[in-house]
Amino acid sequence: MAAFQNSKVIVTGATRGIGRAIATAFLEAGATVLGIYTANEETAAAFRDECHTHTDRLQLYRLDISSESEVAAFYQQVEERFDTVDILVNNAGIRRDAVLAMMPAADWQRVLDINLTGTFLMSKQAVLLMMKQKYGRIIHITSPMAHLGFAGQANYAASKAGQIGMMRSLAKETAKRNITINCVSPGFIATELLDGLPPAQLDEYRRLVPLKRFGTPAEVATAVLFLAGREASYITGSVLEVTGGL
Repeated sequence: MAAFQNSKVIVTGATRGIGRAIATAFLEAGATVLGIYTANEETAAAFRDECHTHTDRLQLYRLDISSESEVAAFYQQVEERFDTVDILVNNAGIRRDAVLAMMPAADWQRVLDINLTGTFLMSKQAVLLMMKQKYGRIIHITSPMAHLGFAGQANYAASKAGQIGMMRSLAKETAKRNITINCVSPGFIATELLDGLPPAQLDEYRRLVPLKRFGTPAEVATAVLFLAGREASYITGSVLEVTGGL
């Protein structure tokens, strides 16, 4: 499978969970992947070792996506080496859960800084490069919490709803340049984010899902690669849910 041969793909949060599955799927499809991680060098090294058969097409960068200067410096490197970029997947995200009345302002701000401002900064620079070739795909990994909301996740829900609103505006701004902007919205996915939760809570979450199971990171990656493909050229401003019917 080489549907993305010669494509340059940026994936944020690329070394763990859903991001890891997305980055791996693009590598297996022939792309060159520029994977971004925040701090965990051990996890990054493990991912690099896991992808040893694709090391010529995998580059990992340690980057704070909420920092305008760091993002600008990263994209300068990308432009100098590759001239442009074809696909951006804004996957990186964090949670700092607490009921709103007890939520520290710093936790509210940090979640918005990473999940929403990071998406803005990464997308802004990607659009500027994509405009040079009049082609591109940008995909935000959002969440059903954007419209469902869970108690204790006001900051997370706000950030994910913001991603969808941003996507719909940006889709209209970039359409004439043949750049599509979409979201993939995963539901309960079997990643480390679910590890450590009490069995009773996991059972409760599973009961909420009509398909009665959690999704896999690979199933999310399949949706991302579909929207990133040239065959999806008439899809923009949309949210593709991968939720098992949630």
